[in-house]
Amino acid sequence: RHNISFMFNTLKSITRTAAVLLVLTTAAAPSLAQEKVLNLYSSRHYETDEALYSNFTRQTGIKINRIEGGEDALIERIRNEGDKSPADVLVTVDAGRLWRAEQLGLFQPVKSKVLESRLPAAYRHPDGLWFGYSARARIIAYSKARVKPGDIATYEDLADPKWKGRICTRSAGHVYNLSLISSLVNYLGEAKTEEWTRAVASNLARTPRGGDTDQLNAVAAGECDLALSNTYYYARLLKSQKPDEKAVAEKVGVLFPNQGGRGTHVNISGAGMLKHAPNREAAVLFLEYLASDDAQNYFANGNNEWPVVQSVKPNNAALARLGTFKADSLNLGTIGRNQPTAQKIADRSGFK
Repeated sequence: RHNISFMFNTLKSITRTAAVLLVLTTAAAPSLAQEKVLNLYSSRHYETDEALYSNFTRQTGIKINRIEGGEDALIERIRNEGDKSPADVLVTVDAGRLWRAEQLGLFQPVKSKVLESRLPAAYRHPDGLWFGYSARARIIAYSKARVKPGDIATYEDLADPKWKGRICTRSAGHVYNLSLISSLVNYLGEAKTEEWTRAVASNLARTPRGGDTDQLNAVAAGECDLALSNTYYYARLLKSQKPDEKAVAEKVGVLFPNQGGRGTHVNISGAGMLKHAPNREAAVLFLEYLASDDAQNYFANGNNEWPVVQSVKPNNAALARLGTFKADSLNLGTIGRNQPTAQKIADRSGFK
């Protein structure tokens, strides 16, 4: 009888211990999940970003679940998902899109000494809602055969009547051009910016169409003499081993506008932690990782974008060939705020 009682009490003790362990394990499970998973929504579609993300996982052990899509579609998806959204971080290009997500209340502030010390103030939201990690400049490309470098020096010069029928560009409604127009609103005011936009529209060689690479090809083919482009499109041509693309790079020169004044318009790829992020610790680690030397070099070497961390000097021959330049120091949050005005100006001016 004594043995039976002892066995019964032992069994009860084991059962209680197992129950406690089960409760502890269950309670710890969400914490472990937060440490090991990051849900990323990204509109960057560059194959080279694979190395960027895999390096983060290798360093931290945090697995990245990635959903890719168009910028507007992802922003709308996050908005529709509301507080049930699994997304931790949104990565996108252009300050205008970050501003749109900000205005919809999709981001939450991040306070990080790492990000504040490594990222210049011009490339991050003053309240930590989003951060810029790589820079691309909006340059003027020109035909080496038909334009001399001294013939044009500023964005404002594109409005000169001597360029009538000689300019190619993508749609004014595209966010890259809207951001440029937004910067002009800041410096010239709304009325003068609209005058500029109308003048540029009247100088176009053709109806705006295609992307920036199409504009560079058009200059090389003689369809126009000047074009607007982001730097990394031209850098790709410089690095290309394809004869036709190398030929375009040889025929087309580029200049950084407004070097005697405010500097060349620069935009960013950026990211922010989302309001309902379920894995907040992992999200902060990822945002800080994007400012690391490793990640900054991935941006530079993967998509020919400049690192925004000033101490990082990438080994990229195409960027080196583009040379150094004076960048506009305007905070990119201002460009976002001016986007609705820029869109109205583009609509009114007939710059489709």
